[in-house]
Amino acid sequence: MFDELLTNIIKKSVMSTIPADPEMILGPESAGILLTPDEFDGVEEYDDCYSYELIHGVLVVNPIPSAEETGPNEFLGYLLLKYQNEHSQGGILDDTLSQRYVRTSTGRRIADRLIWAGLGRMPNEKTDPATIAVEFVSAGRRNRQRDYEEKREEYGASGISEYWIFDGFRRTLTVVTFSNSQSVETVIPETHTYESPLLPGFVVPLDRILQSADRHAN
Repeated sequence: MFDELLTNIIKKSVMSTIPADPEMILGPESAGILLTPDEFDGVEEYDDCYSYELIHGVLVVNPIPSAEETGPNEFLGYLLLKYQNEHSQGGILDDTLSQRYVRTSTGRRIADRLIWAGLGRMPNEKTDPATIAVEFVSAGRRNRQRDYEEKREEYGASGISEYWIFDGFRRTLTVVTFSNSQSVETVIPETHTYESPLLPGFVVPLDRILQSADRHAN
């Protein structure tokens, strides 16, 4: 009886690590299918007019982000690279990329931007958790719940140290700091700036970033 049980456990373990057929092509019609994280990682072809997330084993398909989100995101990326190349302490910034996956225990979430700092080398996206995750809140109650609640919980569990939530509707930046399974939230109004201890000397100009979102919304 024990041998049979052990064999079944081993079979399930082996099956869960087998990647998906590389010929699988993801598209909008794929929404709702069930995949393991390994199967999701094994897909090599997809319709790039959409973005794909794996949330608790279910594939979620969304259209590409709007200019209202990508505009301020690109501006933030520019400021970060300027800091990296020109500031005396900018060498602490290892890399920053937009629209990258956060690897959670049950899926793959897309963050608007990820920032790696303090490694002293180029990060490996598959093995090095980002230091900071960034989201720009989209309109709608469901999107707000996703960014403020669901992603907060998942990002904290994934090893991320800080989570920045830019909210053009509330005109705020919410910073969530994770440490020892605890989280501390700080809400920063539009008239203030923010400097993370993880990026010494880098000042987040909240008003300018929100103004970038406003320009793209018009």
